[in-house]
Amino acid sequence: MVDAARAQRLAKRITTIVASAIGTEIKDPRLAHVTITDCRVTGDLHDATVYYTVMGESVDAEPDVAEAAAGLAAATGALRSKVGAGTGVRFTPTLRFELDSVPDATRAMDELLARARAQDELVARAARDARPAGDADPYRHDDAPEGEVGSGEPDVE
Repeated sequence: MVDAARAQRLAKRITTIVASAIGTEIKDPRLAHVTITDCRVTGDLHDATVYYTVMGESVDAEPDVAEAAAGLAAATGALRSKVGAGTGVRFTPTLRFELDSVPDATRAMDELLARARAQDELVARAARDARPAGDADPYRHDDAPEGEVGSGEPDVE
């Protein structure tokens, strides 16, 4: 029987334990810029997928994702032991680490939104200087005399 609420609670606890262990107890320099973002646990509580991101050392530096993945692979046993001790469940879930794609997708969406805003600004600038092709008010009004349209100017034929 699958208990989704229990799986979510366990995933949250695993996220906390792994993030804390990486930050304070695991002394691998390859994990210095790793951030744990999420965790998903299967319904039977036997497998956990831990999502992580890697930040660069500086603003313009590319993060070394391969080194971080190698560091996480090397620390998986120690991290699983910490999860087992910290959760108290009968069977400690296996840990699988996956690079989180959400930051990259967010960055791509931000770039798309910036391009859309720039295009909107160009359209607004063109509309600001534009003039209507016909009369300012091309519709007939009930109060206008028979031969006149909109602004009171006579109909040109």
